Order: sequence, then C-alpha cells, then structure tokens
Amino acid sequence: MERGISYQREGYLRENYKYFHLRDTEGQELDFHFHEFDKVVILLSGQVDYMVESSTYPLRPWDILLIKHHAIHKALIDRSAPYERVILYLDSQYLGRSVPEADLLTCFDQADQQGQYLLTPSQADQKTLSALFRAMEEALEDEQFGAQALRDTFLIQLLIHINRIAQRAGSFQRPETVYNPKIAQTLSYINEHLREPLTVDDLAGRVYLSRYHFMRLFKAQTGATVHSYVQQRRLLCAAQQIRRGVPVSKAAEDSGFTEYSTFYRDFRAAFGVSPKQLK
Repeated sequence: MERGISYQREGYLRENYKYFHLRDTEGQELDFHFHEFDKVVILLSGQVDYMVESSTYPLRPWDILLIKHHAIHKALIDRSAPYERVILYLDSQYLGRSVPEADLLTCFDQADQQGQYLLTPSQADQKTLSALFRAMEEALEDEQFGAQALRDTFLIQLLIHINRIAQRAGSFQRPETVYNPKIAQTLSYINEHLREPLTVDDLAGRVYLSRYHFMRLFKAQTGATVHSYVQQRRLLCAAQQIRRGVPVSKAAEDSGFTEYSTFYRDFRAAFGVSPKQLK
C-alpha cells in the first residue's frame, strides 16, 4: 500500500488493496470510468457530487459511497473548497481468501441490487471510522515486525463496520438529485441498444431535442460526452461477455464494435490488457 493516489484507467488493482487519505483542492476529474476492483469513497470535507450509473449523489461529510466493480462513475469536484476523503480499492479474491467465513463485500452486492450506493453513518459510526482511519494510517508508517498483518486487520475491521452500517434498515440513501428525464431516458436506451448505431442525432431525436441542446444537456448532466459514455458502456459490456466465455470477436460485435482493430485498441487502452489476456 502507499499514501497517495493513482487512478488506474485500465481498471486493474495490482495489489490486494489500497488505502488513501487525501486532502487537496485539485482532486481527480476523469470522464466516466469503471474499475475491475471494488471502491469505497468516504467524504470527510468538501463539495462533491458523485455520479454512479444513472444517479447523482451530493455528498455530505462522512457519507460512504460503495462503487462495485464495473459500475460507471465520475466525481464532480468544487475546487473552491479543500476536498478531503478516504478511498479504499479492494480486490475481491484477496478478501475471499483472507476471511472466508464472512463475505466482506456483501455491502457492495446490497448496493448493486438496490441501485443505491450511498450510506449515511451515525455519529457513533463516525467516531468508530475515525479511530480506524487513525489506526490504519499509523500502521502505514510502521515498519516493525508484523506491520503488514496489522494493516490487514485494520482493513478487515473497516469493512466489517461498513457492512454493519449497510445492514441497518434505512442506511442506504436514495440520490437527492437525478438526471433530467430526457437524459435518463437516453441512458436507458443506450444501455439497451449497444449493438446498434448510436449517433448524437438519433439520440437527440428520440427525446425531441436539437443536437446542440442535447449534447450540452448530456454533458452537463453526466459529465461525459455522448461518445465517451457510449464507448465506456460498450467496453464494459464486451469485458463482461468475455469473462463469461463468449469468443472475443463475438463479444466485440455484440457490444456494438464494427471494426475489431478499433475494439482491440480501445479495450487495451481501457483495461491495460488485450481481450484474450482478460479471457
């Protein structure tokens, strides 16, 4: 682990987990993206709206955001205020091996099933989390015998506590703001018709907006261009099919890629490996 941040556009976590405690006025503002690992974001201070799939969450201090692998997301950061947060990157296979008697990623499954990704901890929970953050950060500086094992135990405690918060009735919160109905309709249409041509003109026409107004509204609502969003969705769809055993060429075709060379280039840029390596 290391203290610092390196968002990985290829979506792979090459360690068992990473813990970050960050405070800055810059943040990281990527286009919509997704990872092959699960991600926890806990806001400590700042003004941030987090977009996850088709929902937008204006975060408050101590809000916990659970982003399951493959969920498309983006942070919109107000740079006028310091942005402090704790972030966890988690490898599901490692956690399954480490604590086989307790599925520490159950909270992500709950969030995914409910389509709600935000937890609001109580004041008592906040004190517990704060103590665990301090313990983890002290352990990060520890180079004595058993230091890594000590860090592992603090990570497990953090995840156990987050799961307990998630299991309480009413802990998951609905987004306070959602997309414009026409943009929500567009996102649903895109997800259901990835194999078909998806042009700006066609999508704008389906919701009875001019091309210019549609593009401006889509960008303002999602933080991404239409092309970028469609491309991310197609890559995600192809990756899911490949992992299920679908031949690479068929997965590319079913996801809307008409040229294999384009698919290969974009896939490798997004995931850091070739489609065959992922398979």
